Amino acid sequence: MTRFTSTNPATGETLWSGEAAGPAQVSAALAGARKAFESWSVTPLKTRIASVRAYKAALEAHGDALARAISQETGKPAWEGRQEAATMVAKIETSIRAQADRAGEREQGMAFGRAILRHRPHGVMAVLGPYNFPGHLPNGHIVPALLAGDTVIFKPSEETPLVGDLMARCWAEAGLPDGVFTLLQGGRDTGAALLDGEIDGLLFTGSAGAGAHFRRAFVDRPEVILALELGGNNPLIAWDGDPAAIASIVVQSAFITSGQRCSCARRLIVPAGPDGDRIVAALVAMTDRLTIGAWDETPEPTFGPLISAAAAGKARAAFAALVAGGATMIRPFEPIAGRSDAFVTPAILDVTGVDVPDEEIFAPILQLIRVPDFDAAIRAANATAFGLSGGLISADATLWRRYADKARAGVLNWNRPTTGAAGTMPFGGLGASGNHRPSAYYAADYCAYPVASFEAPGVIDLSAEIKGLKSPSA
Repeated sequence: MTRFTSTNPATGETLWSGEAAGPAQVSAALAGARKAFESWSVTPLKTRIASVRAYKAALEAHGDALARAISQETGKPAWEGRQEAATMVAKIETSIRAQADRAGEREQGMAFGRAILRHRPHGVMAVLGPYNFPGHLPNGHIVPALLAGDTVIFKPSEETPLVGDLMARCWAEAGLPDGVFTLLQGGRDTGAALLDGEIDGLLFTGSAGAGAHFRRAFVDRPEVILALELGGNNPLIAWDGDPAAIASIVVQSAFITSGQRCSCARRLIVPAGPDGDRIVAALVAMTDRLTIGAWDETPEPTFGPLISAAAAGKARAAFAALVAGGATMIRPFEPIAGRSDAFVTPAILDVTGVDVPDEEIFAPILQLIRVPDFDAAIRAANATAFGLSGGLISADATLWRRYADKARAGVLNWNRPTTGAAGTMPFGGLGASGNHRPSAYYAADYCAYPVASFEAPGVIDLSAEIKGLKSPSA
């Protein structure tokens, strides 16, 4: 077995150490989940709901420890760790409502009896978790799957195994039957062994590159449902309004969570000329006021480090390539003296007229594009293979309607950060950002399949309805 550890990116402190699951453990987990599915799939819904609510109680009881673990492993400030832990708790009742709404039963009376719609679980679902929201995002797959009657094998990101362990402990306290929920720790090899096994669904949140790999890997396994929640090269058009207010929305869109949200704005589109200049000046002034620090510092910082020094190095290389390609640096992307190599400053680049890659840089790096008119702004916003989030900042409702009619994104916000999304609505993207299986409230859709039935209470002779049927004496 391979041993691995997770560390606090701000300090290098070891937080968790353990063995990566090997092929034998993966096979045993798959066999256990398959066996457990036989009974869990026919367990009454009210019993499954009770189990999920017991998990909710465990999350509430361990909320402080969970929030602390999230902040320590990801580097998020304490306020954001608490926010994520609270979101996990709120997800439970929302998922119960969504299951009834999206995957419940519906009945219609017919002359012969009734037409009825039911939903059935797929089977064994593999959940691969991300590091940026190590509790909230996998929670959004796991809870709906268990409510549907699926069994779950969960492999957290190798960057955040401690949070995965705490989630598993909460599920254990909920008293689930053996094999209904299984935790497998490990990295790429563990995940590959899991996906090579007999699974019925892959529920994944991560990069577009990984999503493209999974699409190819499962092209000859159509029986496996894929729910891919991927990244984005997200546009935000800032067109008119108070520059300081605009700057506050842009900062929340681009730099929150150190730029490590899949819905973060990566491209800021502004009008060329004085109006755009004022927006940029206000943005630069507010960016310079942001504080960066460790998770437990006082006062609490705006954001912390990236997930690792390696991630920061990758982002620095992408930033340098943009500058080498002709981008004008407005604010640099730099390490912070006296801090670990995972800490970086928020950066702004003017890429107007520069041919830049259509890629997601998972860091606080914002690319500025100046355009001559609003039609050009829409064209610039749509000039991407991604389709996760987007936004418009403007007081003009007509402009909003024009943009909303032409944008291609699963999350589209008006005068709100691109990172804002309601748990009571679907979340997800199209194109390189996902496969049209939105998460959040619509997660129930991919956790169960619909079964439509005609039902009659007794056997009915239909011979009179058979055209051309000869009489018995013929």
